Parts: sequence; structure tokens; C-alpha cells
Amino acid sequence: MSSHAVEHDYHLVNPSPWPLVGSLSALALTMGGVIYMKGLFGLPAGSPWIMALGALGVIITMVAWWGDVLREGKAGDHTPVVQLAMRYGMILFIASEVMFFVGWFWMFFEGALFHNARLAADVVQGFETWPPAGVEAFDPWHLPLVNTMILLLSGTTVTWAHHALQHGDRNSAKIGLLLTVLLGMSFTTFQVMEYAEAGFSFSGNLYGATFFMATGFHGAHVVIGTIFLAVCLFRLNAGGFTPTKHFGLEAAAWYWHFVDVVWLFLFTFIYVIFG
Repeated sequence: MSSHAVEHDYHLVNPSPWPLVGSLSALALTMGGVIYMKGLFGLPAGSPWIMALGALGVIITMVAWWGDVLREGKAGDHTPVVQLAMRYGMILFIASEVMFFVGWFWMFFEGALFHNARLAADVVQGFETWPPAGVEAFDPWHLPLVNTMILLLSGTTVTWAHHALQHGDRNSAKIGLLLTVLLGMSFTTFQVMEYAEAGFSFSGNLYGATFFMATGFHGAHVVIGTIFLAVCLFRLNAGGFTPTKHFGLEAAAWYWHFVDVVWLFLFTFIYVIFG
């Protein structure tokens, strides 16, 4: 037996350029966003090129790095211990996303619950009512309710796909994933329609800023989740995943359920209670 034989269940990855490339690309994306919105380093506002290059670098990094992970899995490097660590990693990622949305909810609730205190203290923006006078909030029982039904239905279809794959029914898994992707695209379409009909804007008042930040970032997560599921559908059609080894689909389903739960909070508090 070789003295260099692997005697543990952990996977020691090979040297990779993607952590460095991804970090530099994320930096370019962030700084490019600042330049695009405000201008920086003598560059005028409205210049999109650094931001676009950063976004391209991030996309290339994701495709290449995740491709390496898939190849490592096919090579047998994803032992049970490694798979457990990947699950822990996905759980921690979703937990960090929860805290991300807590920030937007916090700001919206601060305005909704303490707008009179802001008015009395003359801090930033104060309002006598919430939403502020002149702001016509959305009727929660029209498009927002439709989108709620869409996401609730999509939660059942992705669960169907997951359970079908666990039982070896690949055709049902494909149908469930396809329906989930189509429902995700429908949600995004209706949200774009809703924004087009908005009677208020992002700028000018605290209500508009907090509303669009919370719902807009959720919409971005729906787009990301839809792409995540579409990639899983592509892999399933290409022969990937087995009833015992399908963490990619499982992680996508977890992420999608997280998106569903966040929307239920958004609908309940931002559209119905404080809308």
C-alpha cells in the first residue's frame, strides 16, 4: 500500500483559480455598481462597463467552479462525509439569506411602526400615516395574491419532483421540475407587471424605497432559484442524478422553499397588514 494513499473520507481539492477570479470579479461588480450609480475615481456616473465585466467574471466563475464540483462528484470525491458538509454549507447559506431579508423587513417595520416618532424627532423622513400621504399602495388581493398562489403551487411541484426522483420516477421528476420552472417564470412576469403599474417610485419616500428593496430582492431570488431549477432540469434530462445521489436538486428545492416562505412574510406584512 502506498504511503501516500488517502486514509480519510474528506476531499482535498486541487489548486483552483476560481476563488481568486471570483473575488476579483465580485470586487469589480461592486465597484462598477458604485461607479454606475454615483461615479467614482473620476469616472462619470452611468458608465456600465466595469460593472458588466465584473458580472461576466462572476458568471464565468460560477459556471466553471460548479462544473469542477460536478466532475469531482462523478470521480467519486463526494463521500458521505463530504455530502454532509455540503448540506451543512447549504443550510448556512440559506441562514445567511434569512438574515439578509431580516434587514429589509426591519427597515420596513421601522417605518411602519415608528413613523410618528420620526416625524416628532424630525429624523430623516417623518410621516403622519403609513403608507405616507400621496402613496397608493397595491391591492394585495389582485396580482400579489396571484403570485402567492403561484409560489405555493410551485412549492408542491418541486416537492413532487424531489420525491419522484427519490423513488426512481425520472419522468415525473422532469414534469415536476418543468412545472416549477414555468411557475417561477410566471411569478417574475407578474411582478414586472405589478411594478409597471406602481403608483409610487423607489425614490422620494421611505415606503417606496423599503417596498422595492424587499420585494425586488425577493424577485431577484426567484430568478436565481428558477435558473437553479432549470439547471437541475437540464442535468436530469442529460442523465444526471440518481435516487440516492441528487444533492443538486435537493439544494435547489431547499432554496425554492426558502423563497416561498420569504414571500409569505412579504405578502402578509408588506402587502396586507402594513400595505
